[in-house]
Amino acid sequence: MSVILEMRGITKEFPGVKALDDVTLSVAEGEIHALVGENGAGKSTLMKVLSGVYPDGSFDGEILYDGKPRAFRSIRDSEDIGIIIIHQELALIPLLSVAENIFLGNERATRGIIDWRETHDRAADLLARVGLAENPETILDDLGLGKQQLVEIAKALSKNVRLLILDEPTSSLNEADSAKLLQLLIDFREKGLTSILISHKLNEVSKVADTITVLRDGATVARMNCADGVDENDIVRNMVGRALEDRYPPKGGTAPGEIAMEVRNWTVHHPLHAERRVVKDVSFHVHKGEVLGIAGLMGAGRTELAMSLFGRSYGRDISGDVLINGAAADLSTVRHAIKAGLAYATEDRKTYGLVLDDTIRRNVPLADLSAISRNGIVDREQEAEVAAHYRDKLAIKSSSIEQATVNLSGGNQQKVVLSKWLFADPDILILDEPTRGIDVGAKFEIYTVIRELAAQGKAIIVISSELPELLGVTDRLYVMNEGRFVAEMPTAEASQEKIMSKIVKSAEAA
Repeated sequence: MSVILEMRGITKEFPGVKALDDVTLSVAEGEIHALVGENGAGKSTLMKVLSGVYPDGSFDGEILYDGKPRAFRSIRDSEDIGIIIIHQELALIPLLSVAENIFLGNERATRGIIDWRETHDRAADLLARVGLAENPETILDDLGLGKQQLVEIAKALSKNVRLLILDEPTSSLNEADSAKLLQLLIDFREKGLTSILISHKLNEVSKVADTITVLRDGATVARMNCADGVDENDIVRNMVGRALEDRYPPKGGTAPGEIAMEVRNWTVHHPLHAERRVVKDVSFHVHKGEVLGIAGLMGAGRTELAMSLFGRSYGRDISGDVLINGAAADLSTVRHAIKAGLAYATEDRKTYGLVLDDTIRRNVPLADLSAISRNGIVDREQEAEVAAHYRDKLAIKSSSIEQATVNLSGGNQQKVVLSKWLFADPDILILDEPTRGIDVGAKFEIYTVIRELAAQGKAIIVISSELPELLGVTDRLYVMNEGRFVAEMPTAEASQEKIMSKIVKSAEAA
């Protein structure tokens, strides 16, 4: 196969940080090329250089596309020759129609007047190419996340894409939607379309990639030909610079203690549709020193359950009782929930977990500002000491505590979220998708923190869509489906097949 893209000697620096250091990348036409590495390795930065987000002149090195040197001054320059990037955060507008989103910025118009018939007809054709039968006039927000991801790909196809870059496309998708998207990439490959796939899910990479390039600390460290056979452990070794003999830290040998929190007959109604129950008469408990998992498909009600418990952050007409350390707990507001010893690390760290434009120093103490304040005034020295302590404790990679969290990698952002709640010193910590979109090395570090907290007697609840993660890090599991708990089992007796069987049987019985 001929080479469609070469990037030679790419070096990109930010104040105090060399993000890319003499990186090389070669992509053959018509292949799926995976780009992997730990958070902060430089993957997204390299793709932003390629797509013109970082314009020519802001970096050193050379880009060749179709054998010709290229100098992209903007995203439009790269799109004009068929290079399209789909970022991890979808660039779609929820309240516009599917057709309007597909042609946003690329409208089908004559003399400034949009041709709606052509817009809808072409949108329908593009939706069919990505396997969607939805009406182009459907409001985007009415689609699930998996279908929105396919709309984003249809949008790329509308621009006559030749090289499609996907940054963590399955990080927020369930297994079925992930499989559908990966199959679509395989179908595109058969039609000659070239793809660059950035992903932390190494099983997906091994399944679909033809070639893998590994970045570590801003440099190219390996190029792997999948036709020769690639072992996930080899990928991990190249990514982190060491072998991870076990992807999960050992579980504590001590038995869990007393019940830390008990939830009885918890019911939550949808905030807009009062007649719809999203959590239905759920009862469960978690012990001190225990890591409890909640498994289930997307839409099962796991996040709604967690948010409703944490200060009634979600839902209406909530009923049921919560006991913490044997006494009735007041969880009526977030402030009361924190005071009662409950913490919730949201699955959406960018929107709800962090103040992105603010620094590490300002974010870490946010959950307990009173601890570093006197007469309502924050002690800046204490604030800095707390941030520096957790930066070191959780090995947050940053230039300093003054770095804005928006400029941190996903894994390091997640560590800032954890730092915030560790500083609040809760008795019960709910972690909602704690490793979504982060690499295998950072995952291990977060799993280690979870087990250390359990060893200290904390009660940890982990919600995750990755069943291997739940099996690897938890002591006991509940399975949730359609707003109800449908099974409970010790993790030692659980398997992916057993969990899915419980979900399927509960759906058939409903």
